[in-house]
Amino acid sequence: MRPAAKPRVAMISLGCPRNLVDSQVILKHFSSKGYRIVEEISQADIGIVNTCAFINDAKEESIDVLLDLIELKKAGKLKKIIVYGCLSQRYKYELADELPQIDAFVGRISLDSSSDSVILTPPHYAYLKICEGCINNCSYCAIPKIKGPLASLDIGCLVTKAKDLDKKGISELNIIGQDITSYGLDIYGEASLEKLLRKILKGTSIDWIRLLYLYPSRITDDLLKIIRDSPRVCKYIDLPLQHINDRILRLMNRRNASKKDIYKLIGKIRKLVPTAALRTAFIVGFPSESDSEFKELLDFIEDIRFERLGVFIYSHEEATAAYKMGGQIPKRIKDQRFDIIMRKQQEISSSINKEYLGSTLDVLIDEKEPGHYLGRTQYDAPEVDGLVYVHSDMVLTPGELVSVEINDTLEYDLVGRAVKRIN
Repeated sequence: MRPAAKPRVAMISLGCPRNLVDSQVILKHFSSKGYRIVEEISQADIGIVNTCAFINDAKEESIDVLLDLIELKKAGKLKKIIVYGCLSQRYKYELADELPQIDAFVGRISLDSSSDSVILTPPHYAYLKICEGCINNCSYCAIPKIKGPLASLDIGCLVTKAKDLDKKGISELNIIGQDITSYGLDIYGEASLEKLLRKILKGTSIDWIRLLYLYPSRITDDLLKIIRDSPRVCKYIDLPLQHINDRILRLMNRRNASKKDIYKLIGKIRKLVPTAALRTAFIVGFPSESDSEFKELLDFIEDIRFERLGVFIYSHEEATAAYKMGGQIPKRIKDQRFDIIMRKQQEISSSINKEYLGSTLDVLIDEKEPGHYLGRTQYDAPEVDGLVYVHSDMVLTPGELVSVEINDTLEYDLVGRAVKRIN
């Protein structure tokens, strides 16, 4: 008698790329047990959701997805539902009471030291999570309580992972963690990102290596020089600043950060790596943020002209130091401040993009669409930043690097024609 086939499993991964890496680990576990991995929930017996609970919007999205799966289960189209990740870690018992149709709540995923996994990204780029957890304890953030203290993987393990991804033919490696500048403090007693980066550069031939989530006060001259001097490290510096007003920065518990320090750091970056694109993120509507303090932030954005910028509306998260602070800002005002900054950044981005007219940029092709290709420059992280709409007489494939002559610009995106292959 032939043994019964193992159930089919499908994954819905919510939230950031760090969650996507965890989702790959989860699927690898199920695959190793003989479960069949399918792409669509409609094809599955077991639906798995890797949730996010970083801010209220993320929690609401996670709950909406769970309710949709519960309806599928009631209709007999799913046999089981399993919930992983941040929402499960924070609210396991409350969710179990409210959603008895869920079969299991698991919580956070441990760092995975093995190099083989089920890949959920397109085959030409990948994420390498080098550490988990955070030591910064910003007053608005629940991540340390969800993810725990800093935990780093050792350098040898990470270099092996990078080499294996290189053998699979990826063109871009994105190095990620809650704060990769703190990498190694827990296991080596000192920050070791630069050492790791040098070993990955030496041990692989990956075209682009991108660094995501750099805590401003731990960006060293050595790191900036590696970014400047290595053609394979993307000239893309992601430093979430959160605010510029000194009082708000202190309330946020942004360590070793002041307006003066931030201006000094940006000046150093633009001197040492003049071609770098700066990406940052800000929070508007933090408790007690005044009109004048918001105006100070807006003036700072106009002054610096960040190439890439994101804005979060302050989320009133329980179990954070900011939760009990006085002066909570009404939603209407928070929304207004968000809109004002995004309109300003739209103007800035449009102006910066126009400077590329007539220039030729290296572009990584991501996908083909009718009549054109979609790609990115080294100044654009996947799923986060702008695109390049590439017209080409050559047949291109995802993962190719091509030179593109820019002949039109949009507010956040570029348009051009491929002139030659690079790799």
